[in-house]
Amino acid sequence: MATQQSVFARLCARRQWQQPAVFIAVYDATAWRLGEPRRITARQLHRWRQPDPPCPRPSSQRVLEEMFGMPLERLGFTLPDHRRAPPGPGRTPARAEDPGRTAGRPASPLRFQVLGPVRVWCGAQALPEGRPQERALLAALLLRAGRTATASELIDAIWGQTPPAQALPALRTYASRLRKALGRRTLVSEAGGYAIALPDGALDLARCEQHEAQAAEARAAHDPHRARQALRDALALWHGEPLGGVPGPFADAQRSRLAEWRLALLEHRLALDLELGGHLDAVSELTSLTAEHPLREGLRALLMLALYRGGRQGEALGVYADTRRMLDEELGVGPGPELTALHQRVLHADPALAAPADTGGEDEPPPPGARLAQLPADLADFTGRAAGTAHLRRELLRDPGRVMPIASVRGLGGVGKTTLAVRVAHAVRGHFPDGQLYADLLGQSARPAGPHDVLGAFLRALGVPDSALPDDHEERSALYRSTLAGRRVLVLLDNAHGEAQVRPLLPGAPGCAVLITSRARLVAAPGAQVLDLDVMTEQEALALFTRVVGAPRAAAEPTACRETVAACGYLPLAIRIAAARLVARPAWAVSTLAGRLADERRRLDQLRVGDLAVDASFELGYGQLEPAPARAFRRLALPDGADISLAAAAAVLDEDEDTSERLLESLVDTGLLESAAPGRYHHHDLLRLFARDRAVREDPDGDRGAVLSRLLGFYLATACHAYALENPGTGSWNTWRPPAAGPCRSTTANRPWTGCSPKGPPCSPRCASARRNRRSRPWPPTSCW
Repeated sequence: MATQQSVFARLCARRQWQQPAVFIAVYDATAWRLGEPRRITARQLHRWRQPDPPCPRPSSQRVLEEMFGMPLERLGFTLPDHRRAPPGPGRTPARAEDPGRTAGRPASPLRFQVLGPVRVWCGAQALPEGRPQERALLAALLLRAGRTATASELIDAIWGQTPPAQALPALRTYASRLRKALGRRTLVSEAGGYAIALPDGALDLARCEQHEAQAAEARAAHDPHRARQALRDALALWHGEPLGGVPGPFADAQRSRLAEWRLALLEHRLALDLELGGHLDAVSELTSLTAEHPLREGLRALLMLALYRGGRQGEALGVYADTRRMLDEELGVGPGPELTALHQRVLHADPALAAPADTGGEDEPPPPGARLAQLPADLADFTGRAAGTAHLRRELLRDPGRVMPIASVRGLGGVGKTTLAVRVAHAVRGHFPDGQLYADLLGQSARPAGPHDVLGAFLRALGVPDSALPDDHEERSALYRSTLAGRRVLVLLDNAHGEAQVRPLLPGAPGCAVLITSRARLVAAPGAQVLDLDVMTEQEALALFTRVVGAPRAAAEPTACRETVAACGYLPLAIRIAAARLVARPAWAVSTLAGRLADERRRLDQLRVGDLAVDASFELGYGQLEPAPARAFRRLALPDGADISLAAAAAVLDEDEDTSERLLESLVDTGLLESAAPGRYHHHDLLRLFARDRAVREDPDGDRGAVLSRLLGFYLATACHAYALENPGTGSWNTWRPPAAGPCRSTTANRPWTGCSPKGPPCSPRCASARRNRRSRPWPPTSCW
């Protein structure tokens, strides 16, 4: 052995594992981390170090491959055919107990994203994100494009200058977890470091670089249309802040570099837009970008040029004046020579600055919808709604290219329909590369948006000139569907009034999808999926309140926080307003606000801040009611109680049950009343307060008193009739008569009138007896009376 060392022995010596005790300690630690048996002896190690070593068991094989970072064949062992890895670098045998995987790697190809939150997909399925440090390790390896990173380099990337005492073992643990998720052939160990083997097209960063190179080639070939399309394809790969959610100094530095790179790509694409005559469409985007990056003179130069070519010379000169003033105040310098030269050319109306005559391009016309991005901004403090978000994502992305998914979000005012819809739309917009259309249909205003006008706005955004817009409503809708044919566009229709308003705005192309929000239940087309959005859970409400007011302030008064969100009825709009009031009043304690909200008479007055008010949101829906439903809405709020039955509501409304049911169901359809079960109705707590306030303002005192008198008479008459059925021949109760709403005709019908339920107290001796014997008699009993 001294004259001819085995491969295994040489590798042990290189790692300073010659001593059996040292090797066994390293082996035991690796086996414990992998969950394998820690059974190895010095005699077994001695046999492995011989020139022709015996083959280890499968469990030992996995531990040895993890220790040395290479397949067992390269350690000098001879494996049987059924455990031999396929040819290729870095491949290791599959586990005998896991035949569905090849060398520990998923069967579908892996895709990696760093131009946004760091994510990994196996086919169409996203893999678990893992811990922040694991994502930091993955990002550091991905950005090295397959090159090996040493352990010290990775420790610096994750922790910087202050690594923990156990940084190296922690790094190996993170690498082991990544290897389990990605496969042994993807994450390989080399020379004490790690590398990720990336096939072509697996990393979005590499694809973006390819598109940038294609744009440069097209530009050199004097093909601006192809160059612009390549840049559009590159920018479509970005999904928010690069390396989002990844900690560490390496990620921070790379995040800044990638953000600057995206801005440069965007600037080049906008320059091509102006070169090809797209100055009118570019103005709004450039205005937003210059506000976001005020010191970037290149963007301001493009904005000046776009304004000038659009016939707005004065505004172009105003951009320069604003730039000069801002640079002087912020940095004490003046604009650069390029911007100054452009200012002089705009000032003297240089003919060379005129828009190009040829704005179309015959061989490859620009797709009109490629720049559609009309979605409102997403909320940074969006909280909860995990189930609703997942449901809407699933509906919008089902059967892509074969059907046109339609999803609708329904709920009362202030419940967060628009917030949820915008969050989901931003989450799925990458699946709709041709853009997103958005329209506020003003469904709760006195004059909802007409489909004719909305179609005109959509068609103009899609590139149809005003001269080509048909006057006929049906022809305009048909042109809209034809323009969207062959494209993948997401349409968000917010605050819809009814189906007649929505139906003309539906695309006909299978690749498109539609997301609708409304207070009414809409089924605008076959296959439409409706999500009934309820108020938040207590945990979600507390999380939202905490995010707005700040964790320290909320943690100091947890009971007051729970009382506050309960007083808000767990309604997101009310919670945001209450939290905003607290933020604007640093001297207030949370208990101060909770005490103010405890007074029901003042609660709605407290839920106002700026131009936001809970009662203003309710007023929009209430103002559209006809007199009869509005009167029913007010009267039903006068009695106390968790809910009310249809028969009792008929007494409150002084109508027969059929008429009352039509009125109540119309209120349910408009989102002003809720029905948790057939024949049972209730208001949301804040809606009840709003309705009572409207009743005080609009109904005479005598009418409100008559409502409660009719309800009391109804309950007394019902109870008397039930008593008479239980005690025939008793005449002392016959002086009571049922109210005008009609007598009870059966004891089964009486039960919901009095609110008898298994969780409440028994309403009669027979009811109590039935509960005691419910094992032998079904619940509810045939008669509670």
